[in-house]
Amino acid sequence: MKKDRFRYSIIGVLLCAAVLSVSINVLNDRELEGEDMGSLSANAAGLSEVEFIRDPAASGPGVIEASGEVEDAKGESISSDEGKASADIESSASSESSPAISEAPTGADMVSEGPGAEASEEESEAASESEENAASETEEASEGSAPAAAYEDGEQIAFSQDWEFASFAAISSGNAVYYQGKGERKGIVIAVNAGHGTSGGSSVKTYCHPDKTPKLTGGTTSAGATKAVAVSSGMNFKDGTPEHKVTLRMAQILKDKLVSEGYDVLMLRDGEDVQLDNVARTVMANNIADCHIALHWDSDGLSSDKGCFYMSVPDGLKSMYPVSGNWQRCETLGDALIEGLKGQGLKIWGSNPLDMDLTQTSYSTIASVDIELGNQSSSHTDADLELRAQGLLDGIDKYFGY
Repeated sequence: MKKDRFRYSIIGVLLCAAVLSVSINVLNDRELEGEDMGSLSANAAGLSEVEFIRDPAASGPGVIEASGEVEDAKGESISSDEGKASADIESSASSESSPAISEAPTGADMVSEGPGAEASEEESEAASESEENAASETEEASEGSAPAAAYEDGEQIAFSQDWEFASFAAISSGNAVYYQGKGERKGIVIAVNAGHGTSGGSSVKTYCHPDKTPKLTGGTTSAGATKAVAVSSGMNFKDGTPEHKVTLRMAQILKDKLVSEGYDVLMLRDGEDVQLDNVARTVMANNIADCHIALHWDSDGLSSDKGCFYMSVPDGLKSMYPVSGNWQRCETLGDALIEGLKGQGLKIWGSNPLDMDLTQTSYSTIASVDIELGNQSSSHTDADLELRAQGLLDGIDKYFGY
């Protein structure tokens, strides 16, 4: 009996040696291309959840040393202290009977297929998705930290005939001026339009609408006309001050406040006169700014201060391009500006807003508002204008979420 056991043992050892030799030869024939085989799972022949570590003394790439506890076919634990086991490993992606080996780029333990491998792959995918989301959030957070347009501080910007609706402008030889925000710039450009102030503007006309349909409401140009005055001269205040001078001063004060808060500003009129008509100013704002605010005072003939209001889009224009895709933003901006002015204690006209068919909003592709900051009877000292500028800034902050 003892001889039989000894004979079987010898046969078993020889068979193991033969299998090991074949496995080593197979692995030597494969190109591992420098893969980190630092940690592998045992095959399904009888061992599970076992970690292997390369035996530094081994001469062949396929010889590894078992470490830790393993389970035999009956599920009983076998400590590595009881003996060191050699294992033959054969990688074959096409074989269902062989455990697939997944490589960890950092040299971490590799895990065979099975429930543990699926969980590991899910965790890896989740980690990858988390990293992508984090990168996306970082990118989104960084947006707005730089200006939307690459213009230098104080740069004069000429009108481009390549812009949409550019051909509808009759006066476009003038330049706007770009001002960069101070401190932490928001990456938002506000087009500030000091109303009026174009010499010769009242003697030239432009189409009221880009589709050349008739004007729906009255104003400087009567309803039913297909063309309107390119730029009106404006009214005079009760003290004789021309409106275009007050709108320019208002624009300069507002520009200073916006720049100090990190907004970039496109000054569509930065001096007494600019050769840009209403269409040209609107087209320029469309292509450079995030919103367009035109500053005016109403010429209603009243002997008392009327209060502030904005011009809203008539229903009949809301289906016309580009108004159809933009009028809601215009009115949202108008509402925010009125709320800001009201917050500074300024009087708001009871019938605000007033529907008005304007060249400005008819050609706008961005949020665009004609804001009336009073009438010819309103006080227009610097203190009054400072208050209005702060109210407008508050409204702009509200619109952009600051």
